[in-house]
Amino acid sequence: MTTKRKILSLGLILGLVGGVYVGAKVIPDLQSGKAPHGKDTLYLWYTDAALTDYLTNMSTSYYEEHGVPVLPVLKDGLEYTESIYRASISEDQDAEPAPDLFITTNDNLEKAYLSGIAAEIVNDTGTVSDKNYPQTALDAVTYKGKTVGYPFYYETSVFLYNKTFLDESGQKVPANLQELLEFADNYDPPETVETIFSWDVSDIFYNYYFSGNYMIVGGDTGDDPTKLDIDNKKTRACLEMYQQLNQFFSIDTKEVDYDSVVQDFIDGKIVMTVATSDVLAKLEAAKADGSFAYEYATAAMPDLSTELKGRSLSVTDAIVVNGFSDKTGKTNDFANYLSYSKAQELYDASGKLASRKGLSYANPAVQGFENEYARSISMPKLLGAGNFWVQLEICFSKIWNGQEVEPLLKELAKSMQEQL
Repeated sequence: MTTKRKILSLGLILGLVGGVYVGAKVIPDLQSGKAPHGKDTLYLWYTDAALTDYLTNMSTSYYEEHGVPVLPVLKDGLEYTESIYRASISEDQDAEPAPDLFITTNDNLEKAYLSGIAAEIVNDTGTVSDKNYPQTALDAVTYKGKTVGYPFYYETSVFLYNKTFLDESGQKVPANLQELLEFADNYDPPETVETIFSWDVSDIFYNYYFSGNYMIVGGDTGDDPTKLDIDNKKTRACLEMYQQLNQFFSIDTKEVDYDSVVQDFIDGKIVMTVATSDVLAKLEAAKADGSFAYEYATAAMPDLSTELKGRSLSVTDAIVVNGFSDKTGKTNDFANYLSYSKAQELYDASGKLASRKGLSYANPAVQGFENEYARSISMPKLLGAGNFWVQLEICFSKIWNGQEVEPLLKELAKSMQEQL
């Protein structure tokens, strides 16, 4: 599954015209013929246009530092893995070169590894370890005990709140849903506020938190089909609490979506919501143009109760070394260069939050995302789980609208057991 936040860009925008071009920049030695493209060039495929500036700059700096040319190629996200495989096994000398590396979400790693296009990394420097990355990131790039990618950047959801409103009221950030409901009962909001808490209840990426700590699909590394526990006592209790929220906040799934929720937050109509990292750029832009007149902050998602914990879903994009590439040393070095050595530059150039720990950000709200990512559960890699997200989203929708929790979970568990 890809979330609604991950927009796939279409088309190949980089060309080869008498040399290797990286965006609008030309690597000088390649243009002059000192290092002809094709023989030594590393080809890197990716699907998100937001990375173009970052990959352009890093490819140029890597060439200047190491003398190895790199060509980033923006590709269509449709049948991306299949396209990499076809290019890798093609014997057509005139065909477009296959990628030596590619960037993909962690849920594609089983498919990529089994098809041979994801190789186990060469971690000679030891940088891919819990010293530099949270366990979530390491689990995300692990398949059957092998590290098959470099953790690059991530997406998860956090609790976003209007700090100005909370400071003025003297209230604290709710630690659990019971405190949130008590806050809603006792809070005397400003005139602009229309609801205390609202989020996109139609998107499973924002809802998964309510069941994520107890709903097991593939285990922590998301690659073991024997680790499946969907219908259990604690998951039922969590989703019953989720259903009760509709009685307090009455969110219509047909009328509310993520963009409308973010806009309402900017307009001061919502005190608290659930958001992904794209919200940071939107809020900063709104502050700059004067349309957002408040301070904001992020926090860990509140627990469901003092006994029941929540756990957000996360997606980790990884840099993967193509198993068909014959440039293993160079590919691993450049992947480490991007994901570790130059991780600090990633956010400013692309808006993506690097998986690497210990980086500094000017915006303190990033800390909330880092904390939530560290305790989140990665999307599973299991090929048979692809339909799970559609079924789960339907299940959540039915529960939100009042259908009984237990039979819905039993049906979902039975369906997934058959698929896996």
